[in-house]
Amino acid sequence: MINTFFGGVLLGLILSITLGPAFFAIIQTSIDRGFKSALYIAVGISLSDIALIALSFLGISHIINFGNNQELLGIAGGCILIMFGVYTFLKKPEMLKQKLNIKTSNTNMLTYIGKGFLLNIANPSLWIFWTGAVSLLSQQVTIDLLKITIITFFSGTVLTVFSLDILKSYIGLKIKKYLNARKQLYLNRAVGISLVLFGIALIFRIFVI
Repeated sequence: MINTFFGGVLLGLILSITLGPAFFAIIQTSIDRGFKSALYIAVGISLSDIALIALSFLGISHIINFGNNQELLGIAGGCILIMFGVYTFLKKPEMLKQKLNIKTSNTNMLTYIGKGFLLNIANPSLWIFWTGAVSLLSQQVTIDLLKITIITFFSGTVLTVFSLDILKSYIGLKIKKYLNARKQLYLNRAVGISLVLFGIALIFRIFVI
């Protein structure tokens, strides 16, 4: 089972270097709101990964027919990313709010966890990715070893992704001291545009494939 666990770690490493919406959200949140807020985003991302793996294991690929519902799933996920992108583009960084004497809201832990959860789960490609990963792993073991193999393998994957998300949060915190209010504002706009482009790309891909 050790080899199975480290196989999951390898998959987690590959998944973590993907520059998706969650990656930008963690970096931007760490710079704008601090390490703890970015950590909560990472928790939400990991919870959504666990949920998708569990749903895939329970046969979600048979419940949701991607051939018939792919357009709706893609549009919904793309719209969520676009909304997050527009919000990020328009909001002022905390440093600038302090200079302008704008009162900042105390966003609670559950809000950040929910944001990470929604950002991650709104990406339809992850639904397909996790379903495919579970299906592929299921074909390589006997039925009596399936459950323990799934748990061991994807424990390695989720722990690796979460650990590297913590590292991204820390990197964002270290970058913050080199950024003034104007640079943070530009970063917010760059992240917002990136999220909008990811959303548009998801919707566009549905109609061209």
